[in-house]
Amino acid sequence: MKKTVWGVLSTARIGVNKVIPALMQSDEIRVKGIASRDATAARATADKLGLDAAYGSYQDLIADPEIEVIYNPLPNHLHVPLTLEAARAGKHVLCEKPMALNAAEIEQLTEVAQSVHIMEAFMVRHSLQWLEARRLIREGGIGTPRIIQSQFSYNNTDPANIRNKVEWGGGGLMDIGCYPIVAGRFFFEADPVRVMALISRDKTFGTDILTSGLLDFGEGRQLTFAVSTALAPAQSVTVYGDKARLSLSIPFNQPPDAPQVITIDDGQTFIGGTAVTHTLQPSNQYQLMGEAFSRAVRGEAPLPYGIQDAALNMRIIDALFRSETSGHWEAVTA
Repeated sequence: MKKTVWGVLSTARIGVNKVIPALMQSDEIRVKGIASRDATAARATADKLGLDAAYGSYQDLIADPEIEVIYNPLPNHLHVPLTLEAARAGKHVLCEKPMALNAAEIEQLTEVAQSVHIMEAFMVRHSLQWLEARRLIREGGIGTPRIIQSQFSYNNTDPANIRNKVEWGGGGLMDIGCYPIVAGRFFFEADPVRVMALISRDKTFGTDILTSGLLDFGEGRQLTFAVSTALAPAQSVTVYGDKARLSLSIPFNQPPDAPQVITIDDGQTFIGGTAVTHTLQPSNQYQLMGEAFSRAVRGEAPLPYGIQDAALNMRIIDALFRSETSGHWEAVTA
């Protein structure tokens, strides 16, 4: 099997701590090098990870003819500009979520996406836990799914952190609110038609530190979620059907070395006596995501999620922000 050759833009922690080590475990991927605007930092990080190449600028990595795929974990406001630059150079791009600051910005990528693959890096959609949960729902394991409830939070008060910079696309909805939104689309296998949000903002940062959302998927299907950058760490996803409810253990930040558990409970006893658990062996969702993208690059499989999918995710987020101002339901516009 020919390995796809990857390069990484920036020494961002998500890449260094999670994505690059996961990609390096794969027999289908070779991570050649990493770029930084600081050549010394790039070299130190490359040495730490055992990568061959270090680039003193993003442009040097993009110009490397051996690099086929670029992973872009830069701050949100640099997602589209650097993805566009890489795509114009003929590189396929796996870009961290959210792919843009708004849906209109993503439109810049539409033309180049005709010649290269561009995918938003929602690793959860490649998770064996999520895939198995969806299979169980499809087979009627909870009856007809009607409600999805999700919560995701952490407490980050560092003013220098990119998540607290509103001009860089920081805040809870952009950083982690996108995960419950994707969960709704993934498990309902549908898209919301209208949304409503309640948002509280930090008086200093200007970012949303507590956001609750209600998404109407039509046909009596609803997603409710709450995300925060100022609460104790927690995360949950539960799908409620007319026969039972399904819950995921650690739905977003699954440890790659721990079993993954799905629980289905028909609620006949309030203390969980009727709960049935499905346990999956450990797996790395970042590795699975990288391999799925690599297979699309090699022409062995279709691209799982493209630009239009990323644009829809952003249109949903845009509508939630509009609801903050209007105080009303907002349509998810095309």
